[in-house]
Amino acid sequence: MKKIKVLRIINRFNIGGPTYNATFLTKFLGNEFETLLVGGLPEEDEADSLHILQQYGVEPILLKQMKRNPNVIADYKAYKELRKIIREFQPDIVHTHAAKAGALGRRAAKAEKIPVIIHTFHGHVFEGYFSPLKTNFYKIIERNLAKISTKIVAISPLQKLDLVEKHKICGVNKMTVIPLGFDLQRFQSNREENRLKVRSQYNIKEDEIAIGIIGRLAPIKDHSFFLDVLERISELSKKNIRVFIVGDGEERTNIETRISNFTWPINVKIELTSWVKDIAAFNPAMDIICLCSKNEGTPVSLIEAQAGNIPVISTDVGGVGDVVCHKKTGIIVTPNNKTEYTEELLKLIEDEQYRTELGTEGWNFVENNFHYTRLIADMQNLYYNLLSEKNAN
Repeated sequence: MKKIKVLRIINRFNIGGPTYNATFLTKFLGNEFETLLVGGLPEEDEADSLHILQQYGVEPILLKQMKRNPNVIADYKAYKELRKIIREFQPDIVHTHAAKAGALGRRAAKAEKIPVIIHTFHGHVFEGYFSPLKTNFYKIIERNLAKISTKIVAISPLQKLDLVEKHKICGVNKMTVIPLGFDLQRFQSNREENRLKVRSQYNIKEDEIAIGIIGRLAPIKDHSFFLDVLERISELSKKNIRVFIVGDGEERTNIETRISNFTWPINVKIELTSWVKDIAAFNPAMDIICLCSKNEGTPVSLIEAQAGNIPVISTDVGGVGDVVCHKKTGIIVTPNNKTEYTEELLKLIEDEQYRTELGTEGWNFVENNFHYTRLIADMQNLYYNLLSEKNAN
């Protein structure tokens, strides 16, 4: 039986949900499919995620010309290279992930007359990134790209609502929801052993509450908000608190300066770890994991935290409400409300039983909703249905 060929194109191989999504869909889609994965390299201030692909035995084509920021020369070269790859591979489906891959990949697929063209929004740049003028420009581009797409995939119901009703990227009939999926069992394995090991590595005392915030050090992640909250927490709590800012990026210097300019009490210590590759081993050492973003697609750090029975607290942005059960697996706070965030984080710090209750529910919730086996089944069904529709016509 002839295999269904899928060309999967991702923006770049940096740490985050899109890399995991593309990796699992390439590795586990099934014997009926042959998948080729293509992607760009991360920016200079980002850690690459190629170790994730290596872990699962996935060998991608690296497209060095595909850059995050607009670049006429590089973009044209990447577009030409994608057309060449399409001609050689002859896919039945081209599936692009995130904005740049979606712009270049869908145009290349259309030019090469590929029957099924799919695009997944892993987030969007319509809030919190650019000026209104630039944002409207990107909306026009995405609306035009949607016209040449067979189907648009949103990764959460809220994102679908945003894209269809708020930003009017396409009609509701062209869009479907397929949440991300992850290899979550590794966050359950050896939790006690990993907790002891990592807490020893970072010299975290038994009576210290370890708080992590994980993600790019970029304005959209709003570490400034997080530090505002921490400053207030340091005045209110007598608990011994260790804070770990995990990640790297353009805001690192500003964050370091901000931390050094405040006189922290002796019971509060903050450390920037840069990127941690084995986050499944690191997470069990944390007692609370935070997120303060201005915008999110599907926040991977919150899913991974809950998979390890760790309570989470986050601003209510993007797809957060789809991945956290408020007051059951974590706490969701009104955006820009530092007072509310401070009060809720303080409750978590002060009450161990409260943390345990929230953390206990996390695993069951994410296992049922965000395991990669569910992702694979959903995507297989979409591919079969779209190809059947094309063949019927």
